[in-house]
Amino acid sequence: MAVYTQVSAEALAAFLSRYDVGDLVSAKGIAEGVENSNYLVDTTRDRFILTLYEKRVAAGDLPFFMALLDHLAGKGLPVPPAVKDRDDREIQQLEGRPACLIRFLPGVSLSQPTPAQALAAGCALGGVHAAVADFEPTRANSMGIAQWRPLLERCGRDMDAIRTGLFDRVAAALDAVERDWPRDLPVGAIHADLFPDNVLMLGDEVTGLIDFYFACTDIRAYDVAVMHTSWTFNARGLNPSAGVGAALLDGYDRSFGLSAAERAALPVLARGACIRFLLSRAWDWLNTPADALVMRKDPLAYLARLDWYVANERAFA
Repeated sequence: MAVYTQVSAEALAAFLSRYDVGDLVSAKGIAEGVENSNYLVDTTRDRFILTLYEKRVAAGDLPFFMALLDHLAGKGLPVPPAVKDRDDREIQQLEGRPACLIRFLPGVSLSQPTPAQALAAGCALGGVHAAVADFEPTRANSMGIAQWRPLLERCGRDMDAIRTGLFDRVAAALDAVERDWPRDLPVGAIHADLFPDNVLMLGDEVTGLIDFYFACTDIRAYDVAVMHTSWTFNARGLNPSAGVGAALLDGYDRSFGLSAAERAALPVLARGACIRFLLSRAWDWLNTPADALVMRKDPLAYLARLDWYVANERAFA
């Protein structure tokens, strides 16, 4: 979440008038994250998240995301479907951007998850994969392995301003991942970005799975690997918790199942996930507008993770 596009109180009040949600009481920009512009909106009836989709989210992909959220909500999963206006529309226009009003879910995101919380989150991811077994729409992964080398080239040698030699280090790691990437594992609709800040919890209970705007059709086990890279380490990519990592995999295995072939592929999938997030963070680090209300994320935190997975090939055994 972030704020790139400013929304006036007058424009927001007019936007809300299309819905049966009450009158505007307050709105506050949310600085966390890097993808879209987000506001916490209180009305006389309820609380919502207003999301304006910035350039990384294509307007043509929004029907897929909305359909996926509606499908998961219909299966009883704790996801926030978009609110429909009086004309039964979910996707609107606001300040020149596609926009949606999304139901607010209770809970807090974690900075240092415990094994018990990781177990619950792994179970929740397994629940998502089970629920989408009959979900028919598909979407190519816009940040999948086919996009990593072009993104690396777009970042170019400017990456060396982040750390000397970073471009060459990532290029060599990507060579190895492309060579070893699995081609025959089960695919389906995945979240592809289920970091701790995209999981809301109360105690050890998952109360919300949010930010599905990288959701796509890709290798299911890649979703597990993304979670492992983001949940197991601290914010700097250091001090991996074996207990958290093991609990995450155990929770997923309990609720959905992890085959021997999928488990064997997790080391390369995790290295790929590290490259993906290192590159997107590097691009944002180098290109985020100076006046954007946004918290940039350190790409070197994913270099540290990548180095750990390279040195610990048997971490998933």
